[in-house]
Amino acid sequence: MSTFAKGRYAQAISDRSGQAFPYREMLKEWNGSFVHKSEYEKKHPQLERKAHGADPQGLQNARPARTEPAVARILNLNPLTVTTGSSTIVVFEEAHGRSSGDIVRFRDGEGNFGIQSQNINRDVGYTITVTNADNYTFNVVSDTGNADGRTGGGSISAGPVVLTP
Repeated sequence: MSTFAKGRYAQAISDRSGQAFPYREMLKEWNGSFVHKSEYEKKHPQLERKAHGADPQGLQNARPARTEPAVARILNLNPLTVTTGSSTIVVFEEAHGRSSGDIVRFRDGEGNFGIQSQNINRDVGYTITVTNADNYTFNVVSDTGNADGRTGGGSISAGPVVLTP
């Protein structure tokens, strides 16, 4: 069997640059190219993808979907309309989604035009009558409007009688 020469004085031509380099300084790249060690490039890690198994489908501590509890919604500035001589208040709540007969409690409402704030912010709330998608009415207890106007303030909210934490 024959043996190969050691290449002590041999020259080799680089496949990348075409220059002659000492044979002993040449390396073979991952793609088969014979290049000098100054031109050598390792294989990029993204060329060797790692095998991934299938994604798991179930959760260990899964919980069923639930309906969210009702929460108070902050209303627009001065959403309550008071009419002279009437105890009926018109509430503007955009796209309220409420039904006639629902009980709504107002919080942080400011009174004006003969309607007192403690009568707006009753703990037991009011039974409402829906007039359209953005408005509903309720009757204030023991107060009557003494002027026409809008009231309620800037931080009034409407929601269920009992809030869930």
